[in-house]
Amino acid sequence: IFIFVNEALSVLLRSVHTVIQRTPPQLLREIVLVDDHSSSAELKEHLQSFVDETNAQHGPGFIKVVRHDKQEGLIRSRVSGWRAASAPVVALFDAHVEFNTGWAEPILRRIKEDRTRVVSPSFDNIKYDTFEIEEYPLSAQGFDWELWCRYLNPPKSWWTLRNHTAPIRSPALIGCFVVDRKYFEEIGLLDEGMEIYGGENVELGIRVWQCGGSVEVLPCSRIAHIERAHKPYTENLTAHVRRNALRVAEVWMDSYKSHVYMAWNVPLQNSGIDIGDVSERKALRSRLKCRPFSWFLSNIYPELRSYSDTVAYGVLKNSLRNDLCLDQGPDTDNVPIMYLCHGMTPQNVYFTSSQQLHLGVLSPTIDDDDNKCLVDVNSRPRLLECSYAATKHMKLTWTFAQGGAIQNLESQRCLELVESRQSEFTFQLAIQDCTGQKWTITNILTVLPQ
Repeated sequence: IFIFVNEALSVLLRSVHTVIQRTPPQLLREIVLVDDHSSSAELKEHLQSFVDETNAQHGPGFIKVVRHDKQEGLIRSRVSGWRAASAPVVALFDAHVEFNTGWAEPILRRIKEDRTRVVSPSFDNIKYDTFEIEEYPLSAQGFDWELWCRYLNPPKSWWTLRNHTAPIRSPALIGCFVVDRKYFEEIGLLDEGMEIYGGENVELGIRVWQCGGSVEVLPCSRIAHIERAHKPYTENLTAHVRRNALRVAEVWMDSYKSHVYMAWNVPLQNSGIDIGDVSERKALRSRLKCRPFSWFLSNIYPELRSYSDTVAYGVLKNSLRNDLCLDQGPDTDNVPIMYLCHGMTPQNVYFTSSQQLHLGVLSPTIDDDDNKCLVDVNSRPRLLECSYAATKHMKLTWTFAQGGAIQNLESQRCLELVESRQSEFTFQLAIQDCTGQKWTITNILTVLPQ
């Protein structure tokens, strides 16, 4: 099943030609093309004549075309492709891929052994500007707390096998996958309450694992995929991914849902984001008797960092200038600044029960670079890796109560604003004897330590 909207015809045909050429004919019953309301002329007549020629050669209905009369988005398009399919196993793919020799047999064998396996091939890259194929290292597929999917180092259990053909246990899916057609329905297909694009592959991975199935990547099945410079769907993709991520959090993640809200920097209560009705998905979880998210974290994705010690998060403001927020500043400097508030990742602040102030992105896994903490270095504010600063016994603990001072526990000096002609905004950060300046943070999860 290929989903496309305004895909270049040559790229779509490359996907179709290679799946026909590199799949044994007895294993390929049909190809379903889902056109999610393309406006491109070549995807009408030219594509239809190619379909007619191919069906004349391979038999009627070998290629089926499903055309949407309005744009449904990738998620609902995949489900409409599934509805048109009749073969016992379905492969849901982007329409900008190239199949390698022998891609199908290892996957079908794994699903034949256990129909509750959802299997992804291993991906290589097709460079979007030259169309050369670039080999990618073998990876599992996971996600960060915003629920963007990402490649992961395979788990230690896989490396200890010393068998580079062994299936790789994977917490989630990057996007393309193969599944038993009826099992896909039993497990709840994709969440059609999600909008447009993003998060559905992470939701599927979490759901399959928590509800008794498994997800794996097969090293011997290789597909090359174009990572496009521009997605054909909506300009404001981030808003859709955020909304979809909050749906996943509410249905599947129990108390860990706070991590998704924190990562997106939105309040847990009254977020102002309409995620739609999730009652059907919650009923599905209950009907399938699925495990808690804590089980998933312990057993399937122990690499994902937990931030359960966060007591407050959001943007941090000083009452002297309500339009400025604490900001991590240029990446290379390790010097925090005050900057006009925009609420994006560089201004995300997390205050922990161990009285550390983290600034910037939440490191998704234990293998990633560590988070940056605010440290008093010779009475200058600096951002250093938290684990490094703790190991070196640096001054990284702060007392902070909402509407109060931010005071370093060891030096007893405060993070404050001082007037400065050098600064773009007439104020810059300093660590000095406390003068009673007041700071506020957007969201408080638990009462701040006094």
